[in-house]
Amino acid sequence: MNKADWQAIIFDFDGVVVESGKIKTQAFADLYRSYGNDIAAAAVDYHKQNGGLSRYHKFHYVQQHLLGKSPLTPEAEQKLDRQFSKLVVEAVISCKAVPGATELIQRESARIPLFVASGTPEIELKTIVEKRHLAPYFVEVRGAPIPKQTLVAEILSKHGLEPESVLMIGDALVDYESAQSNGIAFLGRVHPDDQNIFPTDVATVPDLRTLAT
Repeated sequence: MNKADWQAIIFDFDGVVVESGKIKTQAFADLYRSYGNDIAAAAVDYHKQNGGLSRYHKFHYVQQHLLGKSPLTPEAEQKLDRQFSKLVVEAVISCKAVPGATELIQRESARIPLFVASGTPEIELKTIVEKRHLAPYFVEVRGAPIPKQTLVAEILSKHGLEPESVLMIGDALVDYESAQSNGIAFLGRVHPDDQNIFPTDVATVPDLRTLAT
């Protein structure tokens, strides 16, 4: 798709707008360290294998499948959420941007509507976007607990966007699957240090500099 044909762009956030992947990975390790290194490592592995899914989904998986405990209560989930937020929010606010991301967002926002659809809790995500001075560039910033596939569908419907003219940029399989299920174009961002997890026919870039020029 030619850039001039884009009617809108939907961005994932972690790993697409900001280089926060390692921050979130370290947070999962720290969150479960008290259960031993094996549990912490298993939690990290599950987190990495399920990029783009909300942390709540991952909390419940660790609780039941790794720790072998009864399902999390809402109170226990909220406690984990608060602990995780303390570990990541300030670090994500101050971490580096993905090369080219800020330039692309600033330039394209003057031409077409831009959106964020992320697995990060929406209230937290909006705080981070605001503190990074990116809020004025996005029409909507959407996040968990609503699944990403639904977030994309709601963005398309609410703003009357034609799916064939919308691009989604993501770094996880759930991003690709959400784009596929909604009939929109997809571009994968694969960090130079990471393995390409996308099907062979999916276009990928190491960063967003080529799009920003």
